[in-house]
Amino acid sequence: MEGRTDMGNAHLTRRNLLAGATAVALGAATGIASDTASAAEAEVPPLWREFTRSPFTHPQIPYVGRAGCRGGARRLPRRRVVADVRDFGAVADGTTDSAPAINRAIAAAGRAGGGTVTIPPGTFRIDDVIRVGHSNVVLRGAGSTRTKLHATRSLTEIVGPYGSRYGGDKSSWSWAGGLIWLAPEARWDSLVAAIRAKAWPFEGWTGNRRDEWRTLTTLAPARRGSWTVTVTDPSSLRAGALVLLRLADDAGHTLLEHMCGGGPGPESYTWDDKTKLTSYVPYEWPVRIAGVQGRKVTLERPLPLDVRPEWDPRLTTHVGELTGSGVEGLTLEAVQTPQQPHLLDKGYNGVVFQCAYDCWADDLTVRHVDNGFGLVAASACTLRRTRVAGRGSHHPYFCREGSHDNLVEDFTIEARSTPAPSGTQLHGINVEGLSSYNVWSRGDMRMGTFDSHRGLPFANVRTDITVDNNGRHGGDASAGPLFGARFTHWNVRVTNGRAGMIRLDGLAPYSATVGLGEVREFDQIDVPDFAGDLHSRLELYGTTDVVRPRNLYDAQRTLSR
Repeated sequence: MEGRTDMGNAHLTRRNLLAGATAVALGAATGIASDTASAAEAEVPPLWREFTRSPFTHPQIPYVGRAGCRGGARRLPRRRVVADVRDFGAVADGTTDSAPAINRAIAAAGRAGGGTVTIPPGTFRIDDVIRVGHSNVVLRGAGSTRTKLHATRSLTEIVGPYGSRYGGDKSSWSWAGGLIWLAPEARWDSLVAAIRAKAWPFEGWTGNRRDEWRTLTTLAPARRGSWTVTVTDPSSLRAGALVLLRLADDAGHTLLEHMCGGGPGPESYTWDDKTKLTSYVPYEWPVRIAGVQGRKVTLERPLPLDVRPEWDPRLTTHVGELTGSGVEGLTLEAVQTPQQPHLLDKGYNGVVFQCAYDCWADDLTVRHVDNGFGLVAASACTLRRTRVAGRGSHHPYFCREGSHDNLVEDFTIEARSTPAPSGTQLHGINVEGLSSYNVWSRGDMRMGTFDSHRGLPFANVRTDITVDNNGRHGGDASAGPLFGARFTHWNVRVTNGRAGMIRLDGLAPYSATVGLGEVREFDQIDVPDFAGDLHSRLELYGTTDVVRPRNLYDAQRTLSR
């Protein structure tokens, strides 16, 4: 099953893959930096040529050509306007609490079956969370430089203190929740109820206790990269439905080993004491069904992992999803307070997507926030033209709790406007908690790092990014490895010459670093989690903007059309 012959991939022939490779080698792929390399200097690395021959099963580079909302569609949905927040009592005077009016307008759009809620230019004070809890609802301002929501209260004040399900005195608002929060209404209600009851919840697709699911069908074995699976019982499946692929681990932790590429290193690793990591299992991957023909089911994306009998593979239900919803064209500015000591954030957080699929953010700025943009058990979402600014953030971007297939593109992390208080921490673009196949593309990071909080994220891509690599990664030892297999850092410009978390060949198994300028180790220095040969690749090291394709995601999208 390594080669693809089914109709789900008929458009990806060997001929058009090689033609695509030729095109991008000539500079078809784009990027945010000026083209500093002449045509004579541009180089196509061997890894790219290899990838075009086996894009769905390559050992070091993941296939991410379908990441993002609607498979990475360039045009986001446009919904008809059904409400203006002023008609529900919102006032752009900067002093009247407009959160109730904005939420009433959003709720009215939800009851109408969807549509766009507009916020005109001006500054609107909000003293509560802005909640998008119905599918096909868009909250749209007049542009991030024209419409501002001024948030006066933290999530601790609005919802209550939020402890950690793993114990200790940490605040989970340090990595969860947003003052604009896109999550299914019922899921949001259950989360808030659990937090107020101090029954610290799991945050993902199967409820607070991970028990809100049922089996639709079991699966026959299949290989990573396959677009079709064979099911035992197709009677509950239909095209267009969103299902969860559920893979449990076995006593030997062979699923976790597989996420790391397999081999002696992962096989000799001690997994049993990594209790936080093992709490993330089973792996849950949301995917839409593209078609059902007898017992053959075609998926809208290729399988992220092998499907093996020892992992009890099945398609299941999940809590109701939020889909087709977005936030556009506004700035969320929190009242400026000092950044809190590490892991004690109050929850002046930005925009969060949770249990969301095919949703988006476009032209958004968050300012003076503890944590900027979050993906929490969110999949197939696009964050485009987003910016984190102001006094400095703990996590400018965070991607956790099994978030997959998301796209963050054309993003900016500004340098902090005030010095960092003692005891605070800066991460950067974070990924953790078995999150996979996510992409960060065309970024301008004036502070931060390529953060992993352990928890075995795998198959993620950072491409065409300029970074002042001055952040630090986090993660408890009980969360396991920093990286799984198929992490790829492609065409990265490091302005301060620091290697940490960006040069992967000595850290991440079966991964790739391509087109990275010369860097060296200083400040936080890590050692690999796995013994022996990591099978990681380093190509075009010491170059700047020479690699072709320049942007790995854009090039894969070209191949997938």
